[in-house]
Amino acid sequence: MANKKPFHLGNEAPLKANPTKVAVCQVPDLQNDMESSIRWIKKFTKEAEQKQVSLICFPECFLQGYFTEELPARKYAVNVHSNLFDEILGQLAQYKPVIVFGLIEEDKGLLFNTAVVVKGGLLIGRYRKTHLLDGESLFTAGFEYPVFDVDNLRFGINICYDTQFPETTAKLTDQGVELILCVSNTMMSLKKAEKFKYLHLSMRTERVKENKIWMLSADITGKREGRIAYGSTSAINPSGQITEQIPFLETGMIIVEI
Repeated sequence: MANKKPFHLGNEAPLKANPTKVAVCQVPDLQNDMESSIRWIKKFTKEAEQKQVSLICFPECFLQGYFTEELPARKYAVNVHSNLFDEILGQLAQYKPVIVFGLIEEDKGLLFNTAVVVKGGLLIGRYRKTHLLDGESLFTAGFEYPVFDVDNLRFGINICYDTQFPETTAKLTDQGVELILCVSNTMMSLKKAEKFKYLHLSMRTERVKENKIWMLSADITGKREGRIAYGSTSAINPSGQITEQIPFLETGMIIVEI
């Protein structure tokens, strides 16, 4: 069921005089269905725009689905300088918010687990996952930590496993970010998913406490072939409080003022 009211698990941090509205979304697990992925991006971005949101974020590899086998990953990978990607940008050009979403990127024969930042039909920038799991050997690790500004808010991006490493957050906070968007995909085996059901948030909370910044995560949810993604879409304030979380196995959107 879409856009369920999220859990409220704590107190909001004090707001700035002119806060920026940021949204993160929990969406279905989709595989090789870019049309459906784009429909979800458009659906939530339209809703967010109506609520004066300036920045909205979607999960890791959400555009094509999260593939760890090289053959399908190469088949569906997208070059951000291609006509296909231009067409995707064109479909998002009508929306005012800055949109962040994950994709499998191809560049000069290499594959990257990437999050792109787009606005008004233009590619503003991208972040390539710097810490790769053992099962992500098909990807090349990124090495840059770009930061972005929207309204009066500076933000950076981590991708899922990145948040287990303190330096990935520190390298962004050293550049003055107030917010890190954690672009995630927590599809796992049933046993592993149960183990990590709450650990995802506890690890992110540690990064927040170390750096005194906001961290908002966007995740997928669903079940397939003995695997499950409960979803870890949440907002953690600079005090380390989980202020909101989308219920497990439900889709929805969180909006926070920073």
